[in-house]
Amino acid sequence: MQGKLRTSTALGPDWGPWLFGARVDVVVFTGSALAALLIGACARLAGVQSLPAWGWLLLVVGVDVAHVHATWFRTYFDGEEVWRRKGRYLGVPLVAYFCGVLAYQASEATFWRVLAYAAVFHFVRQQAGWVALYRARAGEASLAVRVVDSVAIHSATLVPLFIWHTRAAEKSIAWFVAGDFVALPLASWVPFAKAAWLIALLSFVACELARFLRTRELQLGKTLLVLTTALTWYVGIVATDSDFVFTATNVIPHGVPYAWLLFAYSRERSRERPDWTPGHVAAGGFAAFVLVLIGLSFFEQLGWDRWVEHDREWLFGEGRVLSRRALSWLVPLLALPQASHYLLDAFIWRRGEARALPALRRTLGFVARAQRPSMPSGMAEIEEVSHGAG
Repeated sequence: MQGKLRTSTALGPDWGPWLFGARVDVVVFTGSALAALLIGACARLAGVQSLPAWGWLLLVVGVDVAHVHATWFRTYFDGEEVWRRKGRYLGVPLVAYFCGVLAYQASEATFWRVLAYAAVFHFVRQQAGWVALYRARAGEASLAVRVVDSVAIHSATLVPLFIWHTRAAEKSIAWFVAGDFVALPLASWVPFAKAAWLIALLSFVACELARFLRTRELQLGKTLLVLTTALTWYVGIVATDSDFVFTATNVIPHGVPYAWLLFAYSRERSRERPDWTPGHVAAGGFAAFVLVLIGLSFFEQLGWDRWVEHDREWLFGEGRVLSRRALSWLVPLLALPQASHYLLDAFIWRRGEARALPALRRTLGFVARAQRPSMPSGMAEIEEVSHGAG
């Protein structure tokens, strides 16, 4: 079972708990955030502002869209799981599709605005979910700690988003399309928002430092997650106005940990069901798993470009120009993987799901692989682990 790097403090400080193990956590969480910042910095030094073809292939096809398709290894690629939750797996895409059709028929701008805010909610909740998992793994039941953690991680994400909304008219970045965020006439509140952001993060650091001085325990994984989230969101949204930097700092720290989570789950699920075909993909290692995701991503982008965007004929060939009526039915269909990902992720990582699925319990670290001890008191916080509403 992945857990604390060292459970005894007799030999020195305790740096755990970890979600997937110390090395993996540092790579997939901290490493992805630092890689995003480094890529963004190199792009700025090179004078790259918009997203070039290679950046689109790397960040959008290779990470952003690809991580969406990882969800299917937890859901539709598993016949037993689909049968267990037939109503959910049939109802979610139907509701998402017809809501998308209605939104697009109202206006194209309405459709993208609704999808953008669904994505924003998903991105914010994923970071809060990781923090809740770290706290649950530690068996932390203190209300004060929970409040400090929650305020810190939500400040790290929501304050940059608020500032973006106050500058929406002058920003050159967009979540999906220009104008998808509402412009708020609240620029005078920005200094107060920045002060709240700083106070929340300093309070979090102070609490973690006080814990370390008192107990010689530092929840390093959780601490690094909160601080790198604050850094990437602030740099990508507030400190710069570059589509490339925003995309890198937005999708890499979000998509890489999620892809690893689904890879880890697929390995555990394949141990339960050796005949599970998708499990053979995970058996080939993380690289093989990611290549399958990129293949699915590429196929999805082919549909977008040939029928909707017509931006990359050099890669996908010449497509067909469709009427707006046809697009009102096709665009929500092409967006259905994203929309379903946002909605399903609000359910598939919850406590009830972990209780029903041994593979999920092991993946999230609440049951040892060799034995099944009772769950820690912090297990209740798995309710927060709705990675979704990207």
